[in-house]
Amino acid sequence: MAKILIADDSKLQKLEIARFLKKLGHIVLEAQDGFEAIDLANVHLPDLILLDVVMPSCNGFSALRKIKSNEKTQHIPIMMVSTKSEDIDKIWASKQGAVGYITKPIDFVLLEAEINKNL
Repeated sequence: MAKILIADDSKLQKLEIARFLKKLGHIVLEAQDGFEAIDLANVHLPDLILLDVVMPSCNGFSALRKIKSNEKTQHIPIMMVSTKSEDIDKIWASKQGAVGYITKPIDFVLLEAEINKNL
């Protein structure tokens, strides 16, 4: 059982992912945007973070950079989740420190495999 933080501005998408993770036995934390994800990561030190790329006020790439630049949270593996499926976005995420990139609509078999690989 791991503590996983989901950051996504889509309530429906977040609910769908959270239900899936809870069925797998994980503890789920939820954030509405990148700023909240940064705060929750600092306080709760999750085992893994799933970050949506496109969010208001602080997007996933900005949150990724902030979390990775903080000594307290830089060890946390972060996977990006997005409708953006271009290779450039995946390359950019990897260069910023993401350990994976899942495109929406989410393939939950792939998501589970990626989570298991990074925990």
